[in-house]
Amino acid sequence: MTDAVQPEGYEETAFTAERIPRQASPPPKGKLGKLGDAFDMARLPWGHYIGVNPSQFEYEYSESWYMPYEYMGEKDFHDYNMVNEVRWSKFVDEDISLIYRFFRFWFVVLTHGLSFIGGGGWFITGVVAVCTVLFLFAGDTILAALTPLAIVVTICGICTVLRRLFETQSIRFYKSNKNWSDDVAFCRRSGLVKSFQGNFPFYEFDAFIEMAADMKGNQRHTLKVRHRYPQFSKDKRSGLPLEFTFPTDTGSIAERYAMWDMLSRFMDVSQPLPDIPRLEPFRHLDPTTRAYDEAGKRGRPATYWRDLYAKVDEKELKRLRDEHHEKVNAAPWGSRPDLMAQSVPGYEDSYTAEPEDVNAYAHAPTKNVRFVERPDAASSESSSDQQNTQR
Repeated sequence: MTDAVQPEGYEETAFTAERIPRQASPPPKGKLGKLGDAFDMARLPWGHYIGVNPSQFEYEYSESWYMPYEYMGEKDFHDYNMVNEVRWSKFVDEDISLIYRFFRFWFVVLTHGLSFIGGGGWFITGVVAVCTVLFLFAGDTILAALTPLAIVVTICGICTVLRRLFETQSIRFYKSNKNWSDDVAFCRRSGLVKSFQGNFPFYEFDAFIEMAADMKGNQRHTLKVRHRYPQFSKDKRSGLPLEFTFPTDTGSIAERYAMWDMLSRFMDVSQPLPDIPRLEPFRHLDPTTRAYDEAGKRGRPATYWRDLYAKVDEKELKRLRDEHHEKVNAAPWGSRPDLMAQSVPGYEDSYTAEPEDVNAYAHAPTKNVRFVERPDAASSESSSDQQNTQR
């Protein structure tokens, strides 16, 4: 690897694709590991970033990002956000009792299930209304026949109000009683992945597309980020290797590639923070990103996402999201060099080939799929020069 200079403002252990050290060979896989390999569709490459973010984070729905941000403001939003310029958390700390958790669960189930907004309120009311028409002919009075319908409408109406209050006012509770944890997180400043099993360098993890199928044969795919040396990170109780799941909300397998690309750029301190809504309030706090933006390379106003969400509606967000999803699918994810092959002996001996068209492979993994060998990763110089291209 090249002797890249460590950017200022980060710990010595911070990760850059230019400074991946030599590492030990992965241990031989046991029976459980070999069985798990059967579900791994592909191992995703290190470095050579495409610079395209997954649609889930590029255009978040307003209620999942802008409403909390608008209420909390930048100061509180920094601490109570899943991702900021320091870490990407994978665990939520909650300072609440089990009794509260029990009642909250049933409160959410009932209010969301019976609500007129996003729940079954209209369906239930419709069924009762049909029954009411029949009761009109059998009831003693019209009032007696309409009473069940009135009760159902009242209950569903109350549930609708309670649901809206929960969605808006639970932010206050969230600020007071729970927080995204720094104990289980991908940490940008230090380059470490923190877990209950210990803290490990980011470069000791590999990304896999894992495939599963339900009883009907429908496939689903998830991004798994798994520790390469499970002998040091196995869970003492279950014996399972340390891994993290990064879900995406579309069926496209290219979105999983985009998720790994974004996570890698988030951890790589030679790259600016991914240009997504959740990270915009923190761009000026990250040294690399601040220098990038001050040089005019971002090409967007400092409050681009905030201004967009303040004026756009959900229908327009969905349109933008769908357009971006097509961009993700069209990106050249397959057959890129893998920088890790230079640093881990024997790394290239497995998973060296991947489908040329990753989305076509997801739909028909056994039919006329053309696999391509990854080219040698002669240099990572080009990857360090790449920046976000999602604009």
